Amino acid sequence: MIGAAAFLTALAAALLAVPVLVLAVQVAAARPARPPGPPPGGRRPRLAVLVPAHDEAAGIAATLDSIQAQLAPGDRLLVVADNCTDATADLARARGAKVLERRSPWRRGKGYALDFGIRRLEAEPPEVVVIVDADCALAPGTLDALARCCAASGRPVQAVDLMHAPPGAPLKTRVAEFAWTVKNRVRPLGFHRLGLPCQLMGTGMAFPWPLIARAALASSHLTEDLLLGLDLARAGSPPLFCPEGLVSSRFPADAEGLWAQRTRWEHGHLGLIAGRAPRLLLEALGRRNGPLLALALDLAVPPLALLCLLVLALAAAAGLLLALGASPVPFALALGEAVLLAVSVFAAWWRFGRESIALGDLLAAAAYVLWKLPLYRRFLAGRQVEWVRSKREEP
Repeated sequence: MIGAAAFLTALAAALLAVPVLVLAVQVAAARPARPPGPPPGGRRPRLAVLVPAHDEAAGIAATLDSIQAQLAPGDRLLVVADNCTDATADLARARGAKVLERRSPWRRGKGYALDFGIRRLEAEPPEVVVIVDADCALAPGTLDALARCCAASGRPVQAVDLMHAPPGAPLKTRVAEFAWTVKNRVRPLGFHRLGLPCQLMGTGMAFPWPLIARAALASSHLTEDLLLGLDLARAGSPPLFCPEGLVSSRFPADAEGLWAQRTRWEHGHLGLIAGRAPRLLLEALGRRNGPLLALALDLAVPPLALLCLLVLALAAAAGLLLALGASPVPFALALGEAVLLAVSVFAAWWRFGRESIALGDLLAAAAYVLWKLPLYRRFLAGRQVEWVRSKREEP
């Protein structure tokens, strides 16, 4: 009985080694980007900035102002006010955007809004389409960096996408900010330094028109961005990371909104890990497709809190079996993974996280993991599959 349990524990350790090693490689390769230099030479392509918005009156004006400041002659700004019940459309028009109002309560979700906007651009297509969420701000130079990189590579391009804790936020939100930095800055930067692609993140994305025009966008999937990037990679156009571009937003201050947001993102991600990662790995190996293999391995890395929880639980189980007389191999594997994960998290904090969270707060992150336990339990019992907007503060 103990021998069988030890074998299963060793097998679990071998499987869990994959995401731990991928994370370690990404963190080891990542280095803070140098300050941006002058924009690359060559002609800047004509672009259209597409902003999907559902009841975003609280923050869309600031988003559009940050976009307008970077538009060049010939560029367009298009807002899709999707099933809005507030003043989103009026505020967008007041900021100089062209506004399309979409009414379809039975087809809800960002994917439907994006498809609606793309179809309206077909009459006069731009060279590049940039997608920006309605609650994000663009750092100076982001549109130029995305447009030029997209035109030069002919591939989808993803800017850094960060989220910040609001002033006075509790520990769990500050830890979430660090975890977001690891996921959307450190890990893609590490792969970028190795010449590998990145996942799409839903905002701060640029696409050559021929790619986005034929993409299957219309859906209510929780992680339509990840799916789109994987589909494009399978078709030979893996997304390229652009560390010179930056979009940022804030976590909802409202506890209910923060929970809804985390549930949507993580249930969608875990659903893709369970349903797509093994098949993608096999497909990439069968086709000898290195970029697709890199994205499949990246997809297999669960959210940081869950990865820590799984590694610690495995180490505890292996330690118990060792005390009962089992082989030391499972415990050695689990302990090695725990140490490697701890070193990787510390290295990511040292290089990229010290400005956002103190070391003491990071060490107290067990509270953040415990806060998310119901989220993972709900995934097993009845995960969320439909898009639900996060509650935000009203102006």
